[in-house]
Amino acid sequence: MQVRHFAALKERSRGVFYRNGKAHLHFHEDPAGLFADLREGEDWRRFDVSQNKGCKALLTALKKQAPA
Repeated sequence: MQVRHFAALKERSRGVFYRNGKAHLHFHEDPAGLFADLREGEDWRRFDVSQNKGCKALLTALKKQAPA
């Protein structure tokens, strides 16, 4: 995935990204598929990244927050 191209995000451990020293994005798997949780303000927004549509939505949200 292209997440590692965002200069503002620092990957501290595999699939866990920080921005300005604060957890910002992480990936996890459960029986329903692969998901990404993205911080939006004080809340988290979940993306189903098991399929291309969810990946595109995640990248769009990241670009709105901080262009690559």
